[in-house]
Formats: sequence, structure tokens, C-alpha cells
Amino acid sequence: MTTELASQMMAIAIEQAGAPSVLKPVKRSVPHPAKGEILIRVKAAGVNRPDVLQRQGHYPPPAGASDLPGLEVAGDVVVVGEGVERYKVGDAVTALLAGGGYAEYVTVHEGNALPLPSGYGYVEAAALPETLFTVWHNVVQRGQLQAGETLLIHGGSSGIGTTAIQLGKALGAKVIITAGSAEKCSACLEIGADVAINYREQDFVEQVKAATNNKGADVILDMVGGDYVDRNYDAAAVEGRIVQIAFLGGAKAKANFAKLMTKRLTHTGSTLRARDVAFKAQIAAELESKVWPLLASRTITPVMDMIYPLKDAWRAHERMEEGNHIGKIVLDVA
Repeated sequence: MTTELASQMMAIAIEQAGAPSVLKPVKRSVPHPAKGEILIRVKAAGVNRPDVLQRQGHYPPPAGASDLPGLEVAGDVVVVGEGVERYKVGDAVTALLAGGGYAEYVTVHEGNALPLPSGYGYVEAAALPETLFTVWHNVVQRGQLQAGETLLIHGGSSGIGTTAIQLGKALGAKVIITAGSAEKCSACLEIGADVAINYREQDFVEQVKAATNNKGADVILDMVGGDYVDRNYDAAAVEGRIVQIAFLGGAKAKANFAKLMTKRLTHTGSTLRARDVAFKAQIAAELESKVWPLLASRTITPVMDMIYPLKDAWRAHERMEEGNHIGKIVLDVA
């Protein structure tokens, strides 16, 4: 089934690796959905740290993915490909992408799309997929967070962090975060964190131990790496699980692996973008079952920072690189 479409669309391309100014509006052909895919008329697109890394030349898209940045969108289905069963033209969806979100149209496999949660508009819905897929996979599936445990989140005021705070609390965990300013710490406490540590003024290892009666954190979600690796081992509880999702502080570190052995720690990590459609579809199914009701009740909701028009994507990247944002940055495409 198809609907009348323009043949060309506006998109934001990476002219060359470099500063935010290399993000340029371009004209591209509207993509056509393959078997099992839907074409979405994008209304809003989320901005994420991997987009910045791609723009800088450090995170190329996986084979077969669009060269355009953008890992999450919300919009309306305008074409359904052969074999699509769930969605029809006119359905409002949000979707996780391997790329291509900074555009007026994008294709995605139907298994990697979800209906907009009840009560959500496109801008809020575009802030959901990348963070929720990432947090669910790493905190719940890999970290195995259980009710009554302690979750330590580094970068608590980021889009990932603000989502992880709310999900951790919904799962019955005690949540401790680190952030780099009093304002960010306060924002994290307001959305449910039990303890907020300003890492510029306090030692997070000491503070975590103080907050847990010297036990330590059962699960640590870390996007810093670098010298945090060894310190995470100190902050972790016996049988603790450390999940690495980024290396903003460097991908190489010195660590005392005796701590890993004596505490029986698990240090794991993952990337999501290059995983196959079936893997992401399995996460999508769990999110729809477990998390979509929490979104509908506003038990979990995205913390919104700034919204920019698509043509000003470079400004959104500047905002992210400045490091002052709290929550999600979104592009308005409509």
C-alpha cells in the first residue's frame, strides 16, 4: 500500500568530519521500504551522543545503514513494504534506527518501530527509543538489576541517565547518580534519584560506600571509562555488575583486576547500533510490554532539554558538546 509522496526530501548530511558546522541541509531521494519495512514521514528526531561521534568521524554507520545521522524518530507511516503486518498507512510510530533520522523520511523494519505511547506527541516520542532500548538492554538484560539493589549511574543528567534513573526506581532499586554540577544533581534528585554526587567536588567511591553502608553498588552503568574503570571496581558491591556503554573519558585504562576476582565482579558492555533487526525487535517487544504502560502513566517520561528545527541540527550538536544539557535534545522536523 502506498500514498502520494514527493520524490525528494530535505535531510541533514555530514559534509566532512569536523565541528557542528559540517552538518548541512541537503536534498536526497525519498527512500523506499524494503520487505518488512515501513516508510515514516518524520515529525521529530532525537539527538544522541553517537550522532556527535559520527559527525566527528569516530563512529561510522554499520554496513547497509544510511550515511545520514539520527538513531531515533517519531512520525507517521506513509508507505508499508511487502510483508508488513503490524502497521498501516497513517499509524503514528516511534522507531530505533541504524541511521538516517535527520531527514523528512526514513525507512525502518516494522519490528524496530513501536506505537506512540498513550498521551505522547511526536517530539516527546522521538526522545524515547535510543535511550530506552539502551537502558533496558544494559541495565535490565545485561546488568540484571533487581528490586532492592543499588544502581549507580554515571552521567545521571544525560538522556540515558535521566531515563535510567526513572527505570531504576520503577524496578524498585535505590538509585545513585554522578553529575558535574549542583544544577544537574538537583535535576536528577527531582526525577527520583536517591543520592546525587557532584563528581567535581566529591569522590564518588567514598560517597557510594557511605550511601550503601559500605556495601557498594550492585549495578553500575558507565559511559565514562578511563580512570572510572578501576574506581568502579572499588565502588561495586560483591557480585556487582558493571556495564560499559561509552568511553567519554577514554577507552584505555589501568585497572587492578584482582578486585574483579576477589569481588566476583562482572564487567560487560555493549553497542546497540550494529545489532541486527531481530535483536532490536526482541528489545522492542519487551519495552512495549514492560515500559510502555509506565510511559502512559507518566511513571517514566523523557526529560526534555532543547528543541531545534531540523535545519539547525548543528546548534543541537553544539548544545550537546557544551555539556550543559539536562535530558534529551530533539529536532523538530514537521
